[in-house]
This record gives sequence, structure tokens and C-alpha cells, in this order.
Amino acid sequence: MDATSRPPSLAGLRRTYEGEPLLEAAVAADPIAQFTVWFGEALDAGLPEPNAMVLATASKAGRPSARTVLLKGYDERGFVFYTNYESRKGRDLAENPRASLLFPWHPMRRQVRVEGSVSRLPHEESAAYFASRPYGSRIGAWASRQSAVVRSREELDARYEELAERWPEDPPVPDFWGGFLVAPVEMEFWQGQLDRMHDRLRYRRTGPAWAVERLAP
Repeated sequence: MDATSRPPSLAGLRRTYEGEPLLEAAVAADPIAQFTVWFGEALDAGLPEPNAMVLATASKAGRPSARTVLLKGYDERGFVFYTNYESRKGRDLAENPRASLLFPWHPMRRQVRVEGSVSRLPHEESAAYFASRPYGSRIGAWASRQSAVVRSREELDARYEELAERWPEDPPVPDFWGGFLVAPVEMEFWQGQLDRMHDRLRYRRTGPAWAVERLAP
């Protein structure tokens, strides 16, 4: 291995974190309410795509995978995203309906982690969201057999054009596409602090209520 192909040294690659203390007395009793506060602050800070989240799933055999998807809604039930049900994540969730989400708001030295059970949204809810998407995204949902091997870009583009000719306007919602709801059983709010003494507050569901616990950094 010559000098130009050697990986860089990462030992000294670090930043100093400093943020407002995250204290038990200052957070909401409900994690969704606390998420709303932090999400609003991420929007106000102008973070690019604050609704981007890392979705981690695992197959029935326990093989994990992770990817970035977009949060498209949340309420007291949990967190919503949409995808092709035949994709790798869709297959994982059919076999093992549990997932973890991570919102990496690095410029604010914050992270939010969510763990929960996953279920499909009702078809009517998925169809309503699909109808709100831009036309090109709706055709793209039909054109992409997500996670399947494609022989070439040309094949993918040809399929898109074929479907655009088939539905020049108002394509229907595919039966293989729709929403998932992640219903949290645990949520953690992480605030970076000096000397790696970070604040970590975890909400853990205990029946109908939530317990708030401080975790060591």
C-alpha cells in the first residue's frame, strides 16, 4: 500500500461539544411532545432536511441493515415513513416488525433515537399521501422495483418513460407501496456536552405512562 492509498489517521479527528444542559426538570413528560420542541428548534436553526432519519431494521435471521429515509409525519401514535413494501426494509419489517430510528442533528450537537414496533398504515392513509406527492415521484414509485438488481440505468429510465406514457397524469397508488408507523416503546434525547460528559435522557414506556431516566454518556 503506497502513501496515497493509506487511510487517514482518525485519532485526532474530533470536535468539542458544548450545548445547553438537558435536565429532567426541563423536558416534557411525553417524548412526542419533547420531540416536537426539538424538531421545531431544528427547523428554526435551518438544518438541511431535519426530517431525515436513519432507519435500522433486521431480518428474521437477525441480519441488520440501515439507510436514511424521510419522516413524513408523526403524532401520538408514532413516526411515519413511506416505502416500497418489496424493498429490503419492507421485507425485513414483514419478518421482524421492529425498528430503530435516529435523527442526527449534528450542527445542534443533538441526536434523537427511537425504538419501537412497526405496522403498516391503513391503505387509505397511504393513498392520501401518495396523491400529494409530485407526479414524477409517483411514477418513480411504480418504475423502481426497490432493492432489486437492475441491468442498467437505461433499463430503469425506459421503464419510467413507459409508465409515464401509460399514466400521463394521476397515477394510482401501487399495491406494493405504502406507509409504515413506528410506535415508540423507547426514545432517547442526546445533547452533546464538554469532555464527552453528554446529557442522555431516555423515555421508557411503562404501561400508559413514560419513565424518564438519565443514562451515563
